[in-house]
Amino acid sequence: MCEVVALGELLIDFAAQDTDDQGYPTMKGNPGGAPANFLAALSKYGRSTGFIGKVGDDTFGTLLMETLKSANIDTRGIVKDQDWYTTLAFVTFDHKGERSFSFARKPGADTQLRWEEVDTQMIDGCRVFHFGTLSLTDEPARDATQKAAAYARETGKLVSFDPNLRLPLWKTREAAKEQILWGLSQADVVKISDEEVAFLWDCDPAQGMERLLSEFRMSLAMVTLGSKGCLIGNQNGTVMVSPRPVVPVDTTGAGDIFGGSAMSRLLSLGKAPEQLTVLEMKGLAQFAVTAASLSTQKLGGIPSIPEEWEVRELMDAQSSRSTRL
Repeated sequence: MCEVVALGELLIDFAAQDTDDQGYPTMKGNPGGAPANFLAALSKYGRSTGFIGKVGDDTFGTLLMETLKSANIDTRGIVKDQDWYTTLAFVTFDHKGERSFSFARKPGADTQLRWEEVDTQMIDGCRVFHFGTLSLTDEPARDATQKAAAYARETGKLVSFDPNLRLPLWKTREAAKEQILWGLSQADVVKISDEEVAFLWDCDPAQGMERLLSEFRMSLAMVTLGSKGCLIGNQNGTVMVSPRPVVPVDTTGAGDIFGGSAMSRLLSLGKAPEQLTVLEMKGLAQFAVTAASLSTQKLGGIPSIPEEWEVRELMDAQSSRSTRL
């Protein structure tokens, strides 16, 4: 059985490689979807994973399933549906490498997953159930996600949540906020960005961390800060971890890779998240921010995940440099 099972969107990211003199981009297709990126990082770092979701019975759906299989992700929870097309996302970049999204998802196959199609046996056998908000934007996937999260909690699984805010996919800002707050109420572990904290509460990351720990009683909370690193904390304390500065090529999937890398280290520690010491959380976050930082040096999400030896090598180099200073 799989240690970590994620439910959510599986799609194609078309990333701009260059533009012509009129501003039209030349796009390259890459496998995408935040839960898929999350699982791929876990698989890369030695954990067993499985995906629950829906794709179209089309060329892109087949490509995505083959990509997940090659990443050692169990695909038996993926439904192929001939009535809906696989979702497409179009990603363009500014001069700093930051992304803007457009979606062909009205609807996309991922939004059409029904509760009766969810393979609950995969949840039965896992240690961690993970989900995000893109499967909460539309029915019937919203109902399927909510019931799957409830099922995971009822069966004693560790529940992991990533808000992954994409406002163009929501009918209103209020609907997005409502579903993110619901997701936080279900989770034991959360990875949330500083922008999502500001969206929810109009506060800074440190204040957001305090709310996650005091109001939502998170067992482990991680607030990502983009190129500045992250805050990580539980009831034992909070620490900030920063990566070595890099010049990003493509930040697509970096937050997901951070989340999957962090979860891989949590499972390796073999401790409940609320039991982690500040030193253990710092080590976990150092691995995650280094993996995410390295991933921005390549295009795409899943294809950009670095090998573990690359992450360790850079961490060792940073440690040696800090010692010399």
